[in-house]
Amino acid sequence: MNMNWNRREFLQKASAATLSALAAGAPVSGLLSGCTGTRKPGQTAGTADTVILLWMAGGMAHTETFDPKKYTPFSKGMEGNRVLSTFKSVPTILDGVHFSQGLESIGKVMDRGTLIRSYVAADMGHILHSRHQYHWHTSYEPPQTVAAPHIGSWIAKELGPKNSVIPAFIDIGQRFTLGEGEELKAFHTAGFLGNEYGPFLISDPSQGLESVRPPVGMDARRFERRNQLYNDLISDSPVGAFGSDYQKESLKRSMEQAYILLNSPEAKAFDLSTEPKESYDIYNTGRFGLGCLMARRLTEKGARFISVTTEYEPFKGWDTHENGHTRLEEMKKMIDGPVAQLIKDLDKTGHLDRTLVILASEFSRDMMVEGRPGEKVQEQVQQPDILSELKFYGMHRHFTDGCSLLMFGGGIKKGFVYGKTADERPCKTIENPVRIEAIHQTIYHALGIAPDTHYEIEKRPFYMTPDGVARPVMELLT
Repeated sequence: MNMNWNRREFLQKASAATLSALAAGAPVSGLLSGCTGTRKPGQTAGTADTVILLWMAGGMAHTETFDPKKYTPFSKGMEGNRVLSTFKSVPTILDGVHFSQGLESIGKVMDRGTLIRSYVAADMGHILHSRHQYHWHTSYEPPQTVAAPHIGSWIAKELGPKNSVIPAFIDIGQRFTLGEGEELKAFHTAGFLGNEYGPFLISDPSQGLESVRPPVGMDARRFERRNQLYNDLISDSPVGAFGSDYQKESLKRSMEQAYILLNSPEAKAFDLSTEPKESYDIYNTGRFGLGCLMARRLTEKGARFISVTTEYEPFKGWDTHENGHTRLEEMKKMIDGPVAQLIKDLDKTGHLDRTLVILASEFSRDMMVEGRPGEKVQEQVQQPDILSELKFYGMHRHFTDGCSLLMFGGGIKKGFVYGKTADERPCKTIENPVRIEAIHQTIYHALGIAPDTHYEIEKRPFYMTPDGVARPVMELLT
């Protein structure tokens, strides 16, 4: 199989997979019946009810964040191979565990969570953000013959909403009007599970209330007519023409759920203007920080799965192709206070006990190594051996052999560190490697979802993780 897919080929395959998912008809349950929100045969008692995914889109360098190595300050003419970390390390609340400078607030709450320092991402021929993000969020390497559901969609399908009014899967912070927008859409989907299990999208949390009310100038009666027109249009849409009855009904139910939310008191949870100023100001570091605030408010109202992203936009954010050091100074200011405050707020109200919070990225970064040591992948960054300018000081290449994740609450061990990377370049995983399917199964186990859950698609079983053979990392759980 040709694994050297370029961006255009990936998009074409993803689009074809979506049509294939429509043609597949209703998924036939392999082990579990329809979503009722109750435990089914094969499920164990879970330790979590809600998941919050804090997504560091673009490639968060482990040696610059939660796994710092030897610090080397910038000097003109220095050798790039000498640089392992461009920030000093600072102590956390855990004895002997250090983070990179700028993450002091998160370091102070690590007694309430687990640090994984040995996540290993796939190379898949060469590095492409949209493919790696697809892989992380679905557990499947693209392309697939059917559209693989997002992890949030699996959870929404198997457990249903905690609160029948609040959408079971909410995605905050990602716009699709940017570069690679179509590729990003490919995994922001419920795939063959149907539209009702797809994400309720909020691109800007400061305008979250706009997502749950009619446009300005549209009264309730006009909105009801618009809703009826929408249902009529479904019959004339591609879904109506080519989709199964299951897909058509799923699309209608997704609209009905949004209509119910519009008229409910719970809609106020999306209105951040009602948050006390002292709390609002702590979270207000930008759209990501406010997304964390909205995630906390929605958790309190009974959301099931919430994703908050720093947003993937090529060559911005964590996608540090140049000016890596100076860029990360700003990224840390964006996430440090809000993430720490989210954990403290959930803990204070008792919600952290049953809420699993994950902070992750598609892969890491390094100054000199592209991909994984020993496996040749396409070079995508021109990084000089001698650093003549500050813009070259930082982690600009994509690195897949050692990444950091944080996990809090929902049955995860407190004050625990798992895995290890080498202290010298290449700073790769040397103890307890963890791959995405094991992370997904750990999340499902915490939620009480059976590890071999699957549906029959195109006359073959489609599991939540490839082939249904992955197992949770039990060492992470209490």
